[in-house]
Amino acid sequence: MTPREITLSALFIALGLAVPVLFHAVGLGSTFLPMFLPILAAGLMMRPFLAGLIGVMTPMLSAVVTGMPPLAPPIAPIMSAEGLALGALSSICYRRLGWHVHLSALAAVCLQRLVMASLMALLAPFFGIPPFLAAFGALLKGVPGVGLLVIAVPCLVKRLEPILERTRT
Repeated sequence: MTPREITLSALFIALGLAVPVLFHAVGLGSTFLPMFLPILAAGLMMRPFLAGLIGVMTPMLSAVVTGMPPLAPPIAPIMSAEGLALGALSSICYRRLGWHVHLSALAAVCLQRLVMASLMALLAPFFGIPPFLAAFGALLKGVPGVGLLVIAVPCLVKRLEPILERTRT
């Protein structure tokens, strides 16, 4: 890992801790999937391994530091699996395969939502919740956040890329 990659990783993890706190402070909460905004940005701007690592670490670190998401019920581990899928696949599609930034984001968000729905359905019976209801409710709750992830984050990344490229040593 280069010093630049270490710095960017730390920045994205810090944003992954701060952005959800800001969203919750103004009453927007988890509906807009705020922790996944910097994870997706990391995926679109960094190598797959690092993006996946950021996706896994951010929810777990946030659970320990801020108490959000909770470790029990196992929301933080579910979000870590989602973060891995989101960060790694967006990086693979955009950086390795050369897909368009919005298509890369859409593919990664679809996988992230599939991972979340599958894990929610798998764990729901342990909490006395019908699997379909848990998965569908979680998917429905995050719809506004999907819009931000698929539209706003790729646009922001495209604006930041030339700036980051100029600062490359």
